[in-house]
Amino acid sequence: MRRKAGLVLLALAVFFAALSPLLRWYAFPRLAKIPANQYQDMVLEAKDATLLDYGTMQARKVSKVTIVQTLKGNVEESDRIEKTADRDVVVWDGLSYVQGPDGKMVSKVSERYIFDAHTQEPVHATGEAVDGDPVRRQGIEFKWPFLTEKRDYEYFDAQTRTSAPIHYRGTRDFRGLKVYYFEQTVPWTKVAFPKVMPVEGVTPESVAGTGTTRWYTTVRRFWVEPVTGAPVYGEEIHQEELRGGTLLGGRAKVTAFAGHVKMREDYIEHTVALVKANRTLVLLLTSYLPWGFLALAALLLALSLWLEARGRRPGGPALAPAADPEPVTA
Repeated sequence: MRRKAGLVLLALAVFFAALSPLLRWYAFPRLAKIPANQYQDMVLEAKDATLLDYGTMQARKVSKVTIVQTLKGNVEESDRIEKTADRDVVVWDGLSYVQGPDGKMVSKVSERYIFDAHTQEPVHATGEAVDGDPVRRQGIEFKWPFLTEKRDYEYFDAQTRTSAPIHYRGTRDFRGLKVYYFEQTVPWTKVAFPKVMPVEGVTPESVAGTGTTRWYTTVRRFWVEPVTGAPVYGEEIHQEELRGGTLLGGRAKVTAFAGHVKMREDYIEHTVALVKANRTLVLLLTSYLPWGFLALAALLLALSLWLEARGRRPGGPALAPAADPEPVTA
């Protein structure tokens, strides 16, 4: 019975030892994915900001500018693209809606972001766009990969339609979570006017006809939980200017928007709680279960060897020497 029990334990030890790397290197890439139907929103605020009054074309101080960002998973488009992409794809239809303290729209810019459900690498397909303009992204946007590394990443900027490094600046503690801090500075760059302008009847084409151009710079900061790759907090020091042309009445430039944009407190709390829950699920596949199964395999192997050793019972009674055969007599 001990020998049979030892063989069973040995078989279980081999099973769990083989299951450990399978969970980490086979199951994890196939199970840890962004859902295709995910919906999320985020509210950011810039208090005591500077905003252009398009009625007077004068910059003025305002109490608050609010930015509402939404990302909605487009399942139909994901299914369409997956037929030729040969991998799981997520399509996010995003909208960045900016409004002043009076609730009136300042700008709204749509975006379609197509990416790999596990690696978050961009997938290039028809429909990839910012504000209706086709783009070809390089690098990440909105989310870092699972198991984020301590290194720089290419990050896509929707305003300039270009990618540039976002730099790892160290490890920090954010509300009980270990996070990686990343920072990117976008220098002053000429950018397109939004397709939807805040003044009725005014179009990007009519503004461009005056010779006035739009310029933008920002310092972008993210605090990223490395296991899930999810930013738990983000902010921007954002500036926009209109320069030159007859629209400014002889002025060289005027501030269109300037403010320190930060996540609203209730969204910070919600994001931190959500990331903590998802972090545990990812750790189950990458750390807790693989290492736990290895430890269990070692324990089962040790128990199997112990039972085998007990079953052999060394030091038993010695056999008596064989006696000389008796002579045969007639």
